Parts: sequence; structure tokens; C-alpha cells
Amino acid sequence: MELVIKIGKVGKTIPKKHALDFINGITVGIDFTARDLQRKCIEEGLPWEICKSFDYSAPIGSFVAIERFSDIKQIHFSLKKNDKMVQYGCSGDMIFFFDDIISYISKFITLKTGDIIFTGTPKGVGQVKKGDKLEAYLENEKMLNKIVL
Repeated sequence: MELVIKIGKVGKTIPKKHALDFINGITVGIDFTARDLQRKCIEEGLPWEICKSFDYSAPIGSFVAIERFSDIKQIHFSLKKNDKMVQYGCSGDMIFFFDDIISYISKFITLKTGDIIFTGTPKGVGQVKKGDKLEAYLENEKMLNKIVL
């Protein structure tokens, strides 16, 4: 589970000092990986797209305005699996902050209104099984409620 930012305007080669102006909203999302397919791709020297691009592989919550947060370097997010907390993070602990990510990506890709960026996951990545109940929170608000299919 990780923070997901939504881009609010078109930009290319965005300077870091202006990058936060491109954020239109923030939420949480889960970036699933099919590890069995990933292992096979690694063994065969193939790209990993199939491991990350299957149906329902990246559920996200509803976006909220970035202005809602008094300090965007102190946004807390968490994930419960079957009612047990398995991940907890804070935006201030990210290796690469929002402005770094936006500025870097925009060197190679024109960011467009509505694009979303998954920002990276805190510790606690683990296996899920069919029937597991996942609940993702942004601060203390439940943003995503998913039963693994």
C-alpha cells in the first residue's frame, strides 16, 4: 500500500521547486504483484509488465485535495489485512518525496491532467490470499476497502 498522487495540469521537465503545484489530489492505493509470474519472468529474462498489469492489480481510494493537509510531509497512511495492521507509513519518511518524483518523471514523460503516480510502499509488504479483507487509510479515514478476489 502506498500514497498515490494525481496530476492536475500538463507539465514536462518540471523543476523540483514547482513540482508540488502539479498535484491535484492524494489518496492511497495497492500495487499488487503476481509473484509467481514475476519469478517466471525473471528466470526467462522477460519484462515484468504482466506481473503488474492484471485485472484489479492497482485499486485506489478516492482522491482528496492536497490543501486538506496542514503538512504534506506528515501525511500518515496505513493498511489493515483481516483487521490486523500490516503497514504504516508517513510521507515524511519517503526516500523520494512528491516533488522529487514529479520532477524526475517529467524529464522523460509529459505528465497530463489526471495521471496518477504510485509513490512507493513502506515496510510490511506481504502475501495476500483470496478472501483477505484489505482496508487502506489516509490519516484515520478509510479510503479503500477491498476483498481479494
